[in-house]
Amino acid sequence: MEDPLKDEAEEAVIREELKASEEAVLFMASVEPAELQRCVFADSLVTVSEGGRALGNFTVTVEFARKDQQPCMLLHAQSQGTIDHCPCGTTVTAYLTTDLEVLEEHYHEYVKLKDNSVEKKWHMVQRGDQLLINKVTTVGEDLKTERVSYPLSALRGLVTEGSSLLLLRLIALRKSAPRQMTFLSLDQELRLVHSTVHVLGLKQLDVCGDRVEVFGVERTVETADSPTKWKSYFLADGHLAGRGQVGSPVIMRLSHLPLQWEKGLQKNHLCMRDMLLCSHSLTWTEMTQHSPDPNQDAALPALRSLPNFPGWEEDMQFSSNFLDRKEELKADHTSYLRQHPEIRALISDFLQFLLLRKPDDVFQFAREYFLVFASDDSPA
Repeated sequence: MEDPLKDEAEEAVIREELKASEEAVLFMASVEPAELQRCVFADSLVTVSEGGRALGNFTVTVEFARKDQQPCMLLHAQSQGTIDHCPCGTTVTAYLTTDLEVLEEHYHEYVKLKDNSVEKKWHMVQRGDQLLINKVTTVGEDLKTERVSYPLSALRGLVTEGSSLLLLRLIALRKSAPRQMTFLSLDQELRLVHSTVHVLGLKQLDVCGDRVEVFGVERTVETADSPTKWKSYFLADGHLAGRGQVGSPVIMRLSHLPLQWEKGLQKNHLCMRDMLLCSHSLTWTEMTQHSPDPNQDAALPALRSLPNFPGWEEDMQFSSNFLDRKEELKADHTSYLRQHPEIRALISDFLQFLLLRKPDDVFQFAREYFLVFASDDSPA
């Protein structure tokens, strides 16, 4: 009789033997702070069918953030739409180091069928010298949980769903890279596999009615069944012009040409580049100070209610203390949200899925939705 534990151990050894190419590892290590600064912008595309019918949208944002007091990059990507009358979507939120190492990543994919729904949630996070991965798959009422861990030493050159989007943006901005690089990736069974990035070079492409020059990059993930290929095309400034999976009738493309860097956005993030270049001479909060958006006031949980006793407005000292405290809380909340931009992305994703499912028991739904974020320190 075969020993299943022995088989799992042998399979784990095989996985760890997979390695990224030196070209891939060196490319990730060569990323400069100034390059990351140029990557801080948003992409917005529409998803269309082969016949040109709009099916949904695809967005990618990259910004500076903090993770456990460590400066990092925050990438948030979201795809949502309707295919064959079935709502579907994918959301990725990733915290990445400056050399594209994954500190933490959340992945959520769903398809709402007529009689059933399918959800896949991944959560990977670094714990000590390990990368812990927790996957929850829900098909109708059936729930399956999988957990696995890998030593970080075996993951040099790992590229995930989140980090791959930033990697491709960096390659497009450089407009040059080794002809082909081999990275590590994870398949749907949480196994290590190879993925390759191949530079397609320059070509002419119709974008929003204009013939423009774009830079193409192809990414292939070598899964057990068959390779999955994605082709992406970028404008000269790094904005994504088009994206599609080879063999799929669905593509993503720009609905309008993006504006150039806005002066306000450039000014807001110049200090972040300086922080990376100057070895963190100031605190992250000091470096990210900017005027709060006046439209955000309605979303801030500041002191909205007034003191509940008559004549308080005539008490100058009390009134002054109350208003000072109110402004102090508003500033504190604004600062916290600025330091944790993932909050808005997380709440937005949750509300979107809540409205899609419309559950009777909202509390139970919230518990199940956020359960995947509570990873244990070690896999089961």
